[in-house]
Amino acid sequence: MAIKTPFVAVDGIIKLFDEKSNFKGIVLIERKNEPRGLALPGGFVDVGESVEDALKREMKEETDLDVEIINLLGVYSDPKRDPRFHTVSVVFTCKAYGNPKAKSDAKAVKVYKLEEIPFDKLVFDHKKIILDYINR
Repeated sequence: MAIKTPFVAVDGIIKLFDEKSNFKGIVLIERKNEPRGLALPGGFVDVGESVEDALKREMKEETDLDVEIINLLGVYSDPKRDPRFHTVSVVFTCKAYGNPKAKSDAKAVKVYKLEEIPFDKLVFDHKKIILDYINR
């Protein structure tokens, strides 16, 4: 019997700090692939991998940052959140230090102060996720 389920993904709100622990902003990537636009770094969980390990791997692959998980923000599962197929994303808040660099499927990476986030350029449901984070 074939079981069909949504794809499991992780996304991370990376709170970036400088060497003196001053908050610089959150990290967003410009996507190389469709859908194009700005997004939280993230990706799919591999079979045999925990969501926590997938988050750390994806953050490193896309931003070159080593992250520390702070907490679970939530699980986002709207079947229309990803135009390609149904995904369920486990979203974590995490922190990192250093200078992010675009890698993997990130065309560019930028740090945004919360009041400067270009919400109209965000893809998927990342506007909702970031607003949930800000409003907590």
